[in-house]
Amino acid sequence: MVLTVRTRLKQLGILLFLVPTTLLAAAGKAEAIVIVADSRRFTGWEAWWTNLYNESHFLFALATIVIIPTLGAILGTLTSLLLSRIGIDLRSRELAEH
Repeated sequence: MVLTVRTRLKQLGILLFLVPTTLLAAAGKAEAIVIVADSRRFTGWEAWWTNLYNESHFLFALATIVIIPTLGAILGTLTSLLLSRIGIDLRSRELAEH
């Protein structure tokens, strides 16, 4: 049976794909990577935020999920109040350029 060039290239591709994975699997066990943030130069809320990240990534994620939408709602409300004070009505959808 004669193998075509295309079949040979496929076999070579599979071989080149599998050989490195086999060699990497034979390596020794890698050490765990520790990811931390340097909190030495921070004070106040920045130090709290950095220490929260270093102590618990889960609590850091929960705090982020709660804080970002809350701040977005506060800033959106303040912006809406400011714009209504200067005469821009965001509640109506009528265009003034008629």
